[in-house]
Amino acid sequence: MTGWAKKIGAVLAALSLAQPALPQGSGQTPATQVSNTPQGGFVLKMPGELVLTNVVARDSKTGELVLGLKQSDFTVYENGKQQQIATFDFESVDKATPLNEATVSGLAAGATGNKAVVVARPEDLRNHRLIVMFFDLTSMQPEDLDRCVLAARDFIKTKMQPADLVALVSLGDTLKVDQDFTADKDALAREVGAYNGTEGQGFAPGATANSNQEEDTTGYTPDESEYNDLNTDRELFALRAVAKSLEKINEKKSLLYFSGGISRDGIENQASLRSAINAAVRANLAIYSVDTRGLQAISPLGDASTGSLRGTGAFNGGALTNNMNSNFASQEVMATLSSDTGGKAFFDSNDFAPAFERVQRDTSAYYAVGFHSTNPARDGKYRKLSFKVNRPGVKLEYRPGYYAPADFKHSGREDREQELDEQLASDMPATDMALYLDAMYFRIDDNRFFVPVSLIVPGSQIPFVKGGDKDKATLDIIGSVIDEGKRPIGHARETVKLNLDPSLQAQQKSIEYTTSFNLPPGKYTLKFVVRENQTGRMGSFEAEITLPEMKKAPLKISSIVLASLRQPSKQQNPLVRGGQEYVPNISHVFRQDQHLYLLYEIYGPARQKPAADAPKGTKATINLLSSLELMQGSTKVYETPLVGATAINVEGRDAVAIELDVPLAGLKPGQYLCQLNVIDDAGGSFAFPRFAVLVREPATQPAAVPAAQSSAGEASAVP
Repeated sequence: MTGWAKKIGAVLAALSLAQPALPQGSGQTPATQVSNTPQGGFVLKMPGELVLTNVVARDSKTGELVLGLKQSDFTVYENGKQQQIATFDFESVDKATPLNEATVSGLAAGATGNKAVVVARPEDLRNHRLIVMFFDLTSMQPEDLDRCVLAARDFIKTKMQPADLVALVSLGDTLKVDQDFTADKDALAREVGAYNGTEGQGFAPGATANSNQEEDTTGYTPDESEYNDLNTDRELFALRAVAKSLEKINEKKSLLYFSGGISRDGIENQASLRSAINAAVRANLAIYSVDTRGLQAISPLGDASTGSLRGTGAFNGGALTNNMNSNFASQEVMATLSSDTGGKAFFDSNDFAPAFERVQRDTSAYYAVGFHSTNPARDGKYRKLSFKVNRPGVKLEYRPGYYAPADFKHSGREDREQELDEQLASDMPATDMALYLDAMYFRIDDNRFFVPVSLIVPGSQIPFVKGGDKDKATLDIIGSVIDEGKRPIGHARETVKLNLDPSLQAQQKSIEYTTSFNLPPGKYTLKFVVRENQTGRMGSFEAEITLPEMKKAPLKISSIVLASLRQPSKQQNPLVRGGQEYVPNISHVFRQDQHLYLLYEIYGPARQKPAADAPKGTKATINLLSSLELMQGSTKVYETPLVGATAINVEGRDAVAIELDVPLAGLKPGQYLCQLNVIDDAGGSFAFPRFAVLVREPATQPAAVPAAQSSAGEASAVP
């Protein structure tokens, strides 16, 4: 998913050709007013979102365009309440200035390696038709693709007008901009022709999307609903990405969506569908869906795309009903996309020319009307629009409404989950909330590591609320582990409910969350996103960790855990010793009234053979020595007594766990450089890792409050 998100980023850069100061054609844009006060100061006023809608006026009898209307001729209503028109403009392709070589430049390379001949500048787009042809290659069969390619080439060669600027987008293995907006017919025809033979991307709907085998009582039909849900989300995300990339272009845009159908599983894809529609409405993009399957003859016995029919469906009409329902269901999403964005859907026809004609007809001339909604609520609810004109015999065409902007408080569960998933896949970090992450490793066996991951969020970043006699808050946490091949191999998702005693003064402390993964040796990227669920603020942190191949290392040592807190635990993992779990202090900041606890493991230590005169049966011994030095500058200010180990104390893993306890009361506040001395005397190997710690006075640095611990199994790690 991450790789695909990067491809989407390329689409955003390629399609965003115009960057005006105020988007005139977008569905909702912020508006700001500055007024002078009697005292000579200035007051900044935010009248609300600017809602812009394109209105086509036609003669109710002849259907001809009605020109010459003024702002005073229109009245606009939102949910039945009259709104004051703030902006008004008229655009017509008859007033378009033809593009020429002096006004263009090449920005994008097409699929065949050709440079775009004409790419519009912001000032060139006024009074032009902006048409995006979107070819969903993942959903079309070869014959469907041939039909839509022929129709598109025919439109380009014979019906495309000088005022038309066309862009080409395709969804296959990735979402690609094959041609930026251009008026060059040859370049467009060349790129469209390249789509032939590109079907078969491996993302077509599964068997359950169109199967007549629901009556099979003896065989097995695989459940591919989750697979189909993922494909549908992928298609809707692609549409939303294209819409978002067009938000800053002034004029009305049209998108011809060529698809072999989109299947939706109940409400599973509702959030994705609504997100795509909202993005299109805000971008003033009308979607014209074209079912490239054309007119179909649905056979009661099914066709070659499904397995042999079993049961009695062929005799009682069940199979035919199932196939018809399946076909209608695959068109329902396309119809919704069109109706809710002001476009039109074209189904059950082998002639695609009417779709192109309708796009040209709807965008030949229109009035752009904008208003500031008097409803300040950011509740995400649907608001119905209606327009009236004070001239008789005039019929108005416009989109029926829009969804109001929604703040976090009013967003639904699906929208919130989607928001987390998108942030996890995003290349841009979330910085609204401070977050720090660290990961360590302990060897479980020769080819496996236990990887504890700790996250810290300052309590001051979390808006706690009073709930009875407790301070309460909720955190949503999502994370993933990505290997060197950019494949997700581990996932964590948890909602942490904080219910803390006020005496803990949680807002003055840090909240720590711990989870873990089981991973093989290799280099990994860890990314976690944390969201507090009062205002919806998020923070993210990304880090790399390398799990070493220890077979040839002279001294095999784990990560070094620094802790100021040990708490009772019944879990069984390397962080638990003697029923006490070490809570990692990943900030390395300690107070004078605390102890500095260290925990680390040595694997496969060398064995020292018994002396020649040793009694028979004497076993080989190990001899590990360890100590910790604290230095300030070049001066050693403290050193622990030497700790020795002569036997394995972690059974089953051939490991020695070493624990050190350093009381900090005798140390002055300040920063210290710590050197851990680890010597395998029997093997003649050693290591001297260094790290820094900061010691503060007791009143200046509050301790961390453990938020939650999650086992590796709960974190869903998959190698």
